[in-house]
Amino acid sequence: MTSVHRNIDLIVIGASAGGVEAVSQLLSALPARFVTPILIVLHLPPQGPNALASIFSRKCKCHAKEAEDKESIAPGVIYVAPSDYHLMVEPDRTLSLSRDEAWHFSRPSIDVLFESAALAYRERVLSILLTGANTDGAEGMKQIHDCGGLAWVQDPAEASSSTMPKAALELIDPDRIMGLAEMADCLRQLLSAQTAAEPL
Repeated sequence: MTSVHRNIDLIVIGASAGGVEAVSQLLSALPARFVTPILIVLHLPPQGPNALASIFSRKCKCHAKEAEDKESIAPGVIYVAPSDYHLMVEPDRTLSLSRDEAWHFSRPSIDVLFESAALAYRERVLSILLTGANTDGAEGMKQIHDCGGLAWVQDPAEASSSTMPKAALELIDPDRIMGLAEMADCLRQLLSAQTAAEPL
């Protein structure tokens, strides 16, 4: 099991069934001020408005927004994938959106985000995979792990739907397997340490 305290430049989070509640619990533990950007993919129906950014802003009292194409990744911002668009990280560390084919029946796809983050950030990315009813995210998490990045998986026994975390555990031995309460505490510690290390 690796230390919480690592030099991390990006956090990517993926979830599906039960994910709004799980992600909200993690974000509610964030310190009041943090510098590491967070990208989130949640499986949502393609129709209808995406209210996740406003929900998460209320939960964590910080800046959560829907990601925009060609947007530069800014410190201390939470970016949420829009409905029916893949969210990707470009090599120049900007964001891009795509209507390419769904992956694992999902658009946005967690795998697409995770794999692009692995290429752009390599060992300086933390991936978090939470509850979900399909296998999306497992392959992308493996790529991050293979590049030296961190992999945290929600304990399948606690997840609302265990398929997604179990799929990751079949591919990799993650850095941590945790319940949400422990994961939230570890995330708070990591972000607090990252912020303290930033020059004034």
